[in-house]
Amino acid sequence: VRPVAATAPTSAPAVAPTAGLSEAESAEAARWGRVDADGTVWVREEDGERAVGQYPGAEAADALAFYVRRFADLHAKVVLFEARLTATDLSVKEIDTTLEHLSSELQAPAAVGDLDGLRRRLESLRTVAAERRAAAETERAAAKQAALEARTAIVVAAEEIAATDPERMQWRPAGDRLRSLLDQWKDSQRNGPRLDRGSEDALWKRFSHARSTFDRERRRFFADLEKRNTEAKHAKERLVVEAESLASSTDWGATSAAYRDLMTRWKAAGRASRKDDDALWARFRAAQDTFFSARDARQRETDEEFAANLQVKLRLLDEAEKLVPVTNLAAAKAALRDIQDRWDQAGKVPRGDVQRVEGRMRAVEQAVRDADQDKWRRTNPETRARAEGAAAQLYAAITALEEDLAAAEKHGDERKIAEAREALEARRSWLELVERAAADSRG
Repeated sequence: VRPVAATAPTSAPAVAPTAGLSEAESAEAARWGRVDADGTVWVREEDGERAVGQYPGAEAADALAFYVRRFADLHAKVVLFEARLTATDLSVKEIDTTLEHLSSELQAPAAVGDLDGLRRRLESLRTVAAERRAAAETERAAAKQAALEARTAIVVAAEEIAATDPERMQWRPAGDRLRSLLDQWKDSQRNGPRLDRGSEDALWKRFSHARSTFDRERRRFFADLEKRNTEAKHAKERLVVEAESLASSTDWGATSAAYRDLMTRWKAAGRASRKDDDALWARFRAAQDTFFSARDARQRETDEEFAANLQVKLRLLDEAEKLVPVTNLAAAKAALRDIQDRWDQAGKVPRGDVQRVEGRMRAVEQAVRDADQDKWRRTNPETRARAEGAAAQLYAAITALEEDLAAAEKHGDERKIAEAREALEARRSWLELVERAAADSRG
């Protein structure tokens, strides 16, 4: 076949409208083909005329119409791809696959129409496809980076949990948090962008290590806790046995001290499991309550017995407190000795009143002692001797000052007169005090 330049034909058999093409478009497409007498159908292209098939025993218009419909199908595919490329979010893979498929279909199709024009139209879409591909690549890179950061955040959160001090770890919330992080990892892996193998493996290794560390430390913590709980349980069981053995004791003071010691040891023993601790504490507390209830009951009985004694001592206190202030020391001392003898004979008082009544009696006794001590100081021979010696010295000093005053007055020396009078007045005041002390010491 001799190649013919692809120029627009001048005429063609009339072709009926084709689905996807208007009547004018169908006629235009038919002009690019011809039909030989033997039914061979040709199409004109830039590279020349090419046979696209045979349609023997049919009218030329019908033969062309058949191959124009094939062109219409190709045209519709290109138009659809063009619309989807500009109006929808096609994936890069789908764009490339569609371009490759349409290019293959337009390479040498058995169709009649402006194939070169359709190829140029498809080629023009490659630029749009390249832009869409670049944008998609950018979005995918951004999404990949975001996914990498999200996965890294998951790993960091897991590592922070694993690095927490086991003694301060809230194990149940921490375990729930790690399971949530694992669910986030799986969801990101299933639904998020795929990371490169190296990054994903490295992050998963860190995440897995954090989870393993957490599980190991949790097992160790609860094993140690179980050990401590068991030791505490056994220690408290021994304390309960001791407490129960003391419950019926009537040695109130010693047993009260023993229970205080048991309570100190109980607190130092640590905690058993909640169930064991509660059960053991109930037994321990029951033993305590049994003893202290009996002790309190006995104390109430004793207080009732001592109530009469209290009334006696209160009357003795009224009698003793009348001795204060002390005016006659000898009589006060004799009366106090009699009161003290009757005080001792009265016996014990209720525990709650001991401090009050004893305090009042101590106050009276102290007042009498203070009066006795004061009299002793005043009648002490050494004190009297010192007072009399000081008085003699003051008498001599006063005599000398009187002579100095007379001499100063004779000479009219006002300064010496004033000094002598001031000194004389001071010595006379001292003498008065000393003479009073001497008198007191003589009784």
